[in-house]
Amino acid sequence: MNFSKAAVIGGGSFGTVIANILADNDIETCQWLRDSTIADAINQQHINPKYLPDTPLNHELRATNDLESAIQGADVIFVSVPSRSVREVVSTFAHKLTANQALVSTTKGIEPENFLLMSQVLEELCPDNPVGVLSGPNLAKEIARRELAATVIASKNSELRRNVQEGLSCSYFRVYASDDLFGVELSGALKNIYAIVSGFVAALGMGENSRSMIVTRSLAEMSRFAVALGANPLTFLGLAGVGDLVVTCTSPLSRNYRVGFAIGEGKTLDEAVKSLGEVAEGVNTLRYVRAKAAELDIYMPLVMGAYEVLFNGTDPRKVAQGLMSGDLASDVEFALPKNEI
Repeated sequence: MNFSKAAVIGGGSFGTVIANILADNDIETCQWLRDSTIADAINQQHINPKYLPDTPLNHELRATNDLESAIQGADVIFVSVPSRSVREVVSTFAHKLTANQALVSTTKGIEPENFLLMSQVLEELCPDNPVGVLSGPNLAKEIARRELAATVIASKNSELRRNVQEGLSCSYFRVYASDDLFGVELSGALKNIYAIVSGFVAALGMGENSRSMIVTRSLAEMSRFAVALGANPLTFLGLAGVGDLVVTCTSPLSRNYRVGFAIGEGKTLDEAVKSLGEVAEGVNTLRYVRAKAAELDIYMPLVMGAYEVLFNGTDPRKVAQGLMSGDLASDVEFALPKNEI
């Protein structure tokens, strides 16, 4: 079954980019947004004036405020709303779905109550529907400019993986496949924390050696945490892991990096988030991961340090300096026998 009709739930920059690629690939696409003004602009002026004002959109892309009409008859539904809204939004239409409609999350976040990833929320709400996750080094504004990029579709359903690859691939956007749904999604959520750390390290004027150390130790923490929760550490060496980590830790286009940079410049967390004007998933993810790491006794000095900076006003310099006095360990933890680590 190839996709002929798609829905994108969410009106942010990445959701709009995905909707536009689908429309460009001759897939009938409807985008749902809460904001009627933006929906009207997409339908009449073919732009998203709030998130992608300089990007002309496909004239066949349709936008609506009616959630039920958006998902009706769609072969695939991309869920692109902030993590705090996923359960609420999907709950409103889950009972309307038929079993052959697939759900793909593009949201990189965690639901705190039971430490659920977005795919797990979708599986709970829609147990009869195929579920996948789209994650990778995907800065929406660059993709909107048709700069070359790649992503990963992860799902246990091979047909869903194949259909998303065909539906989204184009001359500037390549889609790779994985069956490690948990690992791909967890890496996408975790890297947002380290983008914040990298942002305030950059704002403090630390050199490239320092930034390189932060990025590589971030990868070590991510994989250590993931293995403790049952993911495959090798997934973190791919696009959804190290690829996404590098781009979000080095690009000022990254929302989480920008929050961290603002904090490094001396702003409070509230001031940094307000100046951004968009959701930075890493702020809430940091809270949840810190609590889980403490519960499972996982060594994550960057997570613990970042939490102190954001929520307790600690000097950001102490986070990087803390790496110089922590437990000595192997460079690549899973490459040595346990008794040598």
